[in-house]
Amino acid sequence: MKKRVTGLGGFFFKTKDPDKIKDWYKTHLGLNTDQYGCSFWWKDEKGNDCMTQWGPFKEDTTYFQPSEKQFMMNFRVENLEELLEELKKEGVTIIGEVEEYDYGKFGWIMDPEGNKIELWEPIDKAFL
Repeated sequence: MKKRVTGLGGFFFKTKDPDKIKDWYKTHLGLNTDQYGCSFWWKDEKGNDCMTQWGPFKEDTTYFQPSEKQFMMNFRVENLEELLEELKKEGVTIIGEVEEYDYGKFGWIMDPEGNKIELWEPIDKAFL
């Protein structure tokens, strides 16, 4: 079987005041925060530079919809479009269309408990 998830791409959550919570995490836990949250850099098993994102969102964000949960996981994947086709055949709910940016491709699915999951085929070099 081909690889599906290759790592945690990010963890996103809703908060009343994203700037205040970023400052708290910076002050008390030493996170190097910016307007998006915090990027954690690491190397994969081949020695490639990779990034995982931590990001607070405003509590009224619609980005997590149709999920009503307070968080959204982002998983790093290989061959996003191929994976989405396989997941569709397996009966997994696919949300929207694949979106492509200079830092990678994104797709979304729902798990059986209503958690929206973002799938990301990254271009880590775009961040360097």
